[in-house]
Amino acid sequence: MFRKRTLLTRLVLAVLSILILYLTANINKFSQKENLYLVTRVIDGDTIVVNNSIRVRYIGIDAPELGRDPECFGQEAKAYNEKLVLGRLVKMEKDVSETDQYGRLLRYVYLDNTMVNKKLVEEGYAFAATFPPDIKYQALFLQAERMARENSKGLWNKNNCNYN
Repeated sequence: MFRKRTLLTRLVLAVLSILILYLTANINKFSQKENLYLVTRVIDGDTIVVNNSIRVRYIGIDAPELGRDPECFGQEAKAYNEKLVLGRLVKMEKDVSETDQYGRLLRYVYLDNTMVNKKLVEEGYAFAATFPPDIKYQALFLQAERMARENSKGLWNKNNCNYN
């Protein structure tokens, strides 16, 4: 009896080991097939890095800049973007353009069923900023910005910035 149990245990462990090896070797295939990408870095309020090397610029929005001349609410926009997506799997949707002039992918980014681009605008961490030909959700972003402004959210709050 003991010998049968030991043999069964070894067999189960062998099958599990093979399954783990298979899944580990093919995880990129599965995630790309599902259009899922791991956010490995947040550059600022409107740019992320997925799968350790692919820079992605959110389409339709513009967050305050960081860098040499940091703009009001730039750090807060980056922190909120990190809170939303860093270390998470996201889906991406292309509009018309593939990349911008800096070689970054231009995408609408989704976390579960939430469009991150829109969320940043509606919470007051970014402005609506659409540029043809990538205007699929222009009205959505303008409405989100209008609501954020009316509700004095984030960068629209006069105690935070003077964007009004």
